[in-house]
Amino acid sequence: MHCASCAGIIEKTFKKTDGVGSVEVNYGTETAKVVFDESKTNPHHLSEKIEKLGYSLVVPDAEEMGMSSDEHAAHLGLTQSKKEKLAEVADMRAKVISAIPLAILSIFVMGWDILAQYNAVSAMSYTVEEFFHHLLPILATYTLFVVGKPYLLGFYRFLRYGKANMDTLIGIGTTAAFLYSFSVTAFEESLRPFINVDHTYYDVTIVVITFIALGKYLEARSKIKTGDAIEKLLDLQAKTAHVMRDGKEIELSVNEVRHGDIIVIKPGAKIPVDGVITEGASFVDESMVTGEPMPVQKKIGDSVVSGTINTNGAFTFKATKVGSETLLAQIIKMVEEAQGSKAPIQALADKISSVFVPATLAIAFLTLGVWLLVGTGFFGFSQALSFGLVSFVGVLVIACPCALGLATPTAIIVGVGKGAKEGILIKDAATLEKLHKVNTVVVDKTGTITKGKPTLVDIQNLSNQKDDELVSIIASLEKKSEHPIAHAIVNYAQEKNIRISEASDFEGIQGKGLKGKINGTEYFAGNVKLISDLKISFDAAKLNVFTLQGKTPVILATKEKVLGFVMVADEIKDESKQAVSDLHKLGIKVVMLTGDDEQAAKYMASLVGIDGVVAHVLPQDKLAKIKELQSQGEIVAMAGDGVNDAPALAQADVGIAMGTGTDVAIESAGITLLGGDISKLVKAVKLSRLTMRGIKQNLFWAFIYNIVGIPLAAGVFYPLFGWLLNPVFAGLAMALSSVSVVSNSLRIKAKKI
Repeated sequence: MHCASCAGIIEKTFKKTDGVGSVEVNYGTETAKVVFDESKTNPHHLSEKIEKLGYSLVVPDAEEMGMSSDEHAAHLGLTQSKKEKLAEVADMRAKVISAIPLAILSIFVMGWDILAQYNAVSAMSYTVEEFFHHLLPILATYTLFVVGKPYLLGFYRFLRYGKANMDTLIGIGTTAAFLYSFSVTAFEESLRPFINVDHTYYDVTIVVITFIALGKYLEARSKIKTGDAIEKLLDLQAKTAHVMRDGKEIELSVNEVRHGDIIVIKPGAKIPVDGVITEGASFVDESMVTGEPMPVQKKIGDSVVSGTINTNGAFTFKATKVGSETLLAQIIKMVEEAQGSKAPIQALADKISSVFVPATLAIAFLTLGVWLLVGTGFFGFSQALSFGLVSFVGVLVIACPCALGLATPTAIIVGVGKGAKEGILIKDAATLEKLHKVNTVVVDKTGTITKGKPTLVDIQNLSNQKDDELVSIIASLEKKSEHPIAHAIVNYAQEKNIRISEASDFEGIQGKGLKGKINGTEYFAGNVKLISDLKISFDAAKLNVFTLQGKTPVILATKEKVLGFVMVADEIKDESKQAVSDLHKLGIKVVMLTGDDEQAAKYMASLVGIDGVVAHVLPQDKLAKIKELQSQGEIVAMAGDGVNDAPALAQADVGIAMGTGTDVAIESAGITLLGGDISKLVKAVKLSRLTMRGIKQNLFWAFIYNIVGIPLAAGVFYPLFGWLLNPVFAGLAMALSSVSVVSNSLRIKAKKI
């Protein structure tokens, strides 16, 4: 596709095809999303419908994509192989290189002629003038019919099928300039009494086509760069895996890996599929998936995901997700779909683009007519025709819907790709646009503000024993319990290398705790009810200061006395306080919803600076709170774990899932923050604002080019200021408009968020 009008033509053609339900064509990504009835049509038939208009549907097979048939079956939607796209750009480059010397020569001749009129240089000698007089038609013929072939085809298709795009405008303009000039050259003496035969427009044909071709080449090359994110994600996928089969380690293609396979990972190796470690430990670099720079420690039972890199240790893991099920495959699919989607802000540009080319053609012919009708009375027919032709060509050349069509999709492509590199997965362009307007963020406490799992946070020792000895006894008892609090205590002991002994005569006491013997001494571990039942003297008020903070006590005692207690709590994430502060700086209010006790929730909120707290809420209550905030005019983003917060995430203007590793709930929200890092929420808001700023800048410049350029080219300012735009400068402006829009979008890549 060569311009936004191309997208409009393809959409209209598909919509008229029997069996097609809906169509969305994206000029920026050169993709078409078509919903159709297979009993009535198919991609081959749809391609035939647009081939006569100069387009075709590219549905690559496995060989073209450089994949095996299995890989291609699970392929996630690349529309054109990189090899094919690069070949197209290389062809454009060769034509531009061949045309540039011709354009430079034409500009030299044009400049000499203009300067001679103002006596800045001496006029050309008769010999030199005759030489260029015969050379320029040859150069213009090559430029028009070789370099300008796409524009001639655009003109031809307009005459045959009545469908016009940017190529049509350039084709009509440059062909008109060429045919006028050729007529003057061929019938010079016959036409001399009627028109000025001393001036031709071969230079316009040469220079305009060269500038347009150069602009399209730079635009195509830049568009490849906008899609770098997808290519880099695809490069993350390991090609092979070392799998244990029949007791032997063999190397297989990654598509041959099956669920349950045991895979061997060596230092420096890429992890080929998702799975769970069964043996060994290491540090894994997950930066290309989560955006986190520090390698993450992995041990038995921990999950690993495809595309990440093992740094130093060796381990084996069991494959749990393969092919298109893996996290990396889901990320690639999500990024592709988001880059190909349209933001609501693009609707205006699409509407304008759909009528832009026909309107421009009408303005160009009207301009020529007015110059001939009105201008003849002031300047005479010969001069009016000359001015009219220059204005006619200028209007067709400068009026380009390309910049308008590229304004939104290029910024979206770059923004979504940048987000993916940061571990921020954006579902579609509409979500990215909505996020920049958000003024209230509602967060779930568990797993969003806090780590989402209990941790031992306090030790209160009331005995003569050391703290480690106290923890050793409690951990030895809790080792046989399946309660989450027991796991927190045992994990703490293991991390601190505290000895865990075997407890005998173990017994769980329902709703109160447990008991068991260690080294012959009977110990009890549990809550206040257990201590009360034992009738041991203990001042429970000592616990109040902790319980008000949302901490859960585990009291250790013998039959005679309390030895001490430990406190278990869901710890606040290290980044939560800074993230809330950064959201405030962006002018966003933060509200925390939780099912916890109100006092504990308020204490937790005070630690991180949250503005409001709503406690004792069930999932349906969270939904009601979102609706309440929206009824007050707030634009709400909801950040939760994507599972039990699903109703609230769906109701919010923007739903944000806090995804952790392979448990990421990609389909549950508009945005997923990999690794569950709330600081990425701040980055997501900044990215949204940065992208929307880029889109608005692009649209502004695209409109300005045309609002100023078309009247200037038409000669509207000539009666007032004597301004008339040479088509050569119109071609330069048109080429620069597209390049500037794509370049402005690429700036988003370099911006820090």
